Amino acid sequence: MKLSTLQKFILKSTASNRGKTRRATFLRYYERREKTVKPADRPGIVTRSIERLIDKGLMVGFGRRTPEKWFIDDVTLTIAGRRAVRKLVGKQQELPLGLRRKKVNK
Repeated sequence: MKLSTLQKFILKSTASNRGKTRRATFLRYYERREKTVKPADRPGIVTRSIERLIDKGLMVGFGRRTPEKWFIDDVTLTIAGRRAVRKLVGKQQELPLGLRRKKVNK
């Protein structure tokens, strides 16, 4: 299953909190980023990532429902989400080297 770097950050930070995690904590992801995203766009991007993780069955969201939409306040991991975090933590980080070059034998 492919996950974005934001989704990986959300899963790891939720796993470290043990229990419900406030969605405002996920905005810290943008503090360490080189590319800046407009501050007005950040909550929407985080919301979409959380909703996609919920659709994949890795998280459960808690919040309020209006006639038009849901407002997610807290999230927690499912059992499948905990397994995915264990795989992420155990996997060695890959370097962004692009394509590997073939060695030329002379």
